[in-house]
Amino acid sequence: MKSPPTRVLITLSFAILFTISALAQSSDDSLAFKRAQHLQRGINASMWFAQSPGNYSVERLRSFTTADDIALIHQMGFDHVRLSIDPEPLLSWLRNPEGTTPFVTELDHVVKNMLEQHLAVIIDIHPESSYKAQLFKGTESVDHFAGLWRALAKHFSSTDPDMVFFEIMNEPEQDDPYRWQGIESFVAEQIRQVAPNHTIIAAGAHWSGLGDLMMLEPIALPNIIYTFHDYEPFPFTHQGATWTSPQVLPLRAVPYPSTPEAVQPNVAQEPTLASQYWVEQYGLDRWDASRIDATLAFAEKWSDLHHAPVYCGEFGALRDYVKPEMRAQWVHDMRVGFEKHHIGWAMWDYQENFGVVSKKDGKAVPDPAIVNALGLKMP
Repeated sequence: MKSPPTRVLITLSFAILFTISALAQSSDDSLAFKRAQHLQRGINASMWFAQSPGNYSVERLRSFTTADDIALIHQMGFDHVRLSIDPEPLLSWLRNPEGTTPFVTELDHVVKNMLEQHLAVIIDIHPESSYKAQLFKGTESVDHFAGLWRALAKHFSSTDPDMVFFEIMNEPEQDDPYRWQGIESFVAEQIRQVAPNHTIIAAGAHWSGLGDLMMLEPIALPNIIYTFHDYEPFPFTHQGATWTSPQVLPLRAVPYPSTPEAVQPNVAQEPTLASQYWVEQYGLDRWDASRIDATLAFAEKWSDLHHAPVYCGEFGALRDYVKPEMRAQWVHDMRVGFEKHHIGWAMWDYQENFGVVSKKDGKAVPDPAIVNALGLKMP
C-alpha cells in the first residue's frame, strides 16, 4: 500500500497531538526520567562536527578535539557530551547510508570513544539557519529532514539506548510553533520506527528558550526528554558578541549580579536610546541567584505539569569581555538552580569562547574557577 504523503502525516500529527498527548501523560514517563539521569552534568562539543561549514576535513576533525580531550571531559566529572552535527556533510552519506564517508567514519569513532569513557552522547542535529529556513513552508524539505533522521537513527540504533540520545534539531528558528509541533512529532515517529529503544530529545520552535518550552505541548509518544537553552540575562552572557543582537556588541565588563547603579557605565557604552533602555532594564531587573532560581522554577513546573523530564542543553557566558569572577558566579548560580529544580544541563561549551578549557600549544587547560562553579573537579 502506498504511504500517505508527508503533508497528510503532519496534519494527522496536529490532529492527534492534543488528544493522545493527554493520555500519554497520564502517568510519569519513567523510562525517560531514568534515562535523563545520564544527562546531569554535560558539556557541548561545538565548532567540531558542526558550525564549521566547508571545514570538515579528516585532519581537522581529528585534531580539533582529540581522544585526550574526551578523556579530560571524563576526568573533570562530566557525565555526557552534547555532540553538534551539521546535516550538510551527511548528505553524501545519505545517498548510500549502507556505505560510509570520512565524516561519518570520524563521527562513529568519536561516539565510540566517548562511550568507552563512560560518557553518554547526545546526537544533536545542529544546522545552519539556511537549512532550517527550508522547513518554513511545504513538505519536501520535511521529507528530506525526516529521511536524514531515519538513516541516522538506524545507523546508531545498535548503540546502548541508555547512553545515546537523539536530539531532533538545535534551535529550530521556526516562527510558527504549531507547524513545528507537527514537524517534530512526525520526525520523532520516523526515528522511533527505526530505533524504537532510544530516547528522543525535543525542543521548542524558535531559539529553544525557556519561553519556547512554556508553549510546547509534549509529543504523543513515550520516552521523550524536552530541552531548553538558557542564556539569560543576555546583556551579561553575550556582552561583546559579534554574531547576535547589535545591542550586546559595545558592552564590556557588564556586572553580575545587576543593580541599577552597577550598570550605569554599561548604559553609557550604548550608542542608541533603545539600547540604553535595554541595559537599564537589566539593572532594574536585579539579576542574581534568586532571580535565576525563580526563572528555572518554571522549567520544573512544566515538567511536573506534563510528567516529562526537562533538560537544559545550553547555558554559558562569553568570556572575552566579562570579569572572570562574575562569570564563575553566574555559572555557579545556574548550576545550583538546575540542581534544585531537578534539571540536567550541558554547558556551552568545551573549548571555544564560552569554554571550560583553553587550548595552549594543543593542550587543554581547564579553568579552575569554572570547573569549581560547575561542581566538578580539576583532573
